[in-house]
Amino acid sequence: MLKEKAPQTNRYKAIIAKIFENHYTPEMREFEFSRAEIIDIAADLGIALPKNIGDIIYSFRYRYELPESILATAARDMEWIIKGSGTALYRFKQVKLNRIIPREELITVKVPDSTPEIIGAYALSDEQALLAKVRYNRLIDIFLGITAYSLQNHLRTHLKAVGQIEIDEVYVGVDKHGRQFVVPVQAKGGSDKHGVVQTDQDIAYCQSKFPDLLCRAVSVQFMTNGRIAMFELLVQDDEIKVVEERHYQLVAASTITNDDLRIYSLHSD
Repeated sequence: MLKEKAPQTNRYKAIIAKIFENHYTPEMREFEFSRAEIIDIAADLGIALPKNIGDIIYSFRYRYELPESILATAARDMEWIIKGSGTALYRFKQVKLNRIIPREELITVKVPDSTPEIIGAYALSDEQALLAKVRYNRLIDIFLGITAYSLQNHLRTHLKAVGQIEIDEVYVGVDKHGRQFVVPVQAKGGSDKHGVVQTDQDIAYCQSKFPDLLCRAVSVQFMTNGRIAMFELLVQDDEIKVVEERHYQLVAASTITNDDLRIYSLHSD
């Protein structure tokens, strides 16, 4: 009889911990496993699988910490990540520990809020609301200094070497020199975290699909008091690096003072 009472995170942790246990030895720094193993282990443990089996992997990539039994095996200043390794294949790999957290000491720039009120009333999630605010207020343009247009949101596609991926939103843009760009955007809400895996696959997709465009990967997240943190990210030696970070706050135009404008002029590039 399948066990339905355990919280979802506990069910997922039990499955991923067993997969790790079945493969790991102390000298290992990476190993591959298949989606079929998830099904077999769930059956052995008497755990009901979600309709979308991939949600188990997605959760540990972007939402939840891996079980302590896995975390404890990582070398000093390293962490385990789960990467796509092809169709229905995944790879545990140790990489340098890295957390992207907004820097509270950065200046917050006030931007006149152009978000239609009806969007705020009916957005179904933090992520949807965040993507809408970025889009309606042209924050990609402001942050990157280009003219950008939303090409597609919630793009689900497949990369041969990675497997299925999802990109929250893809923009294309042009600058004053005529250079053209593709901008994959991650939206982080709630307990989601910035991860090397998603940034790496976003860039890989854009380089494969748009080889003639310059790729600039962006991640956005809500901060306290309605502020929005924006990061331009890249991956170097399996580490996520911040190229630039800016903070914005959407406000009524009448609340932006002469003092605010004076401060911004003193800190312009």
